[in-house]
Amino acid sequence: MGSLAVGPGRAQIGLAMSNNTPRSVSSELVQSRVVRETPLGFPWETRDPFLFCVHHEDFYPEGNEQMGPRVSLAGRNLGQDFTVKDGFRMYHGEVVPGFPQHPHRGFETITIARRGFIDHSDSLGAAARFGTGDVQWMTAGKGIVHSEMFPLVSQTEPNTVELFQIWLNLPGADKMVDPHFRMLWAESLPCVIVDASTSSTVTVIAGQFAGQAAPSPPPSSWAAKPEADIAIYAIVLGANATLALPTLAQGVERTLYFFKGSELTVNGQRFQRHAGLEVSPGEQTLTAGEGGAEILVLQGRPLRERVAQYGPFVMNTQAELQQAFTDYRRTQFGGWPWPEDAPVHPRTEGRFARHVDGRVERPETKA
Repeated sequence: MGSLAVGPGRAQIGLAMSNNTPRSVSSELVQSRVVRETPLGFPWETRDPFLFCVHHEDFYPEGNEQMGPRVSLAGRNLGQDFTVKDGFRMYHGEVVPGFPQHPHRGFETITIARRGFIDHSDSLGAAARFGTGDVQWMTAGKGIVHSEMFPLVSQTEPNTVELFQIWLNLPGADKMVDPHFRMLWAESLPCVIVDASTSSTVTVIAGQFAGQAAPSPPPSSWAAKPEADIAIYAIVLGANATLALPTLAQGVERTLYFFKGSELTVNGQRFQRHAGLEVSPGEQTLTAGEGGAEILVLQGRPLRERVAQYGPFVMNTQAELQQAFTDYRRTQFGGWPWPEDAPVHPRTEGRFARHVDGRVERPETKA
């Protein structure tokens, strides 16, 4: 497969399965096909065990003294600003864009911060700033309140923020585990070079690809169980590049979210609009068009459990859902220890995570 070489920003393994590398294919393998195409809205449609996936891309200007946009916010519905204006949205933020304190119970959030920064603060007193390729994997479990703000740290350059947030369901037996988050720093994520000549790569966020495994998910995650076969890949294909994905086993579901580029071909099926592409078991070969393509892959074995969901609470029964509301009203899932609903960390603070036990983790120390 080639030797391990560490490149800027993350581990890089190359060359693996380039379109110039011959590959023997067993006659027993079945070629997959796209069985369903769904448009990419806001959010994207997902399948069990995934509950939700959204792609944010906001072109924020330079930041002001408060790390909000250094432009007028007049005419915006602040607090509920989901309409793109001047290239960005404020979401629920009124000074700094983002999502002030809100609760979760019964599932996990996986936040892939591709560009810009996210400031995390929670009801357990933990905090983090992550971005530029980092991933935060948070198990909400029995309940947590957190905020996710987008600090515009640069006062001299635009502050584009691009991220995916994915919600992964927890098995019923694990919905009431203690909340926990794990940082998957960009430097720790395998980035497999599939074609050096076109800068085509696969970043492995969960699961394995070309013999390279992502960092471990939180211990109670469905992804931590081998039978779940969870995989999350962020794929970048250069012009006309080709990639063979690992064979998809029976009983495991995979969706290819084609979200950038003008054309993608999957086993001879050509797609010229961005879409979620649900595929059948077997092999998949992806080929980008002239402009290249970017694809997010979500894969996993369905839990096949009842889902009772209302907003940020995901349980198995209506009674459990009602109990979640009762518990939140009674305990606030530990209360809110921050002086405001939308805290941001100091502008000069780098990427870090401060955990409930007081341990401070930074990507350069890999603590």
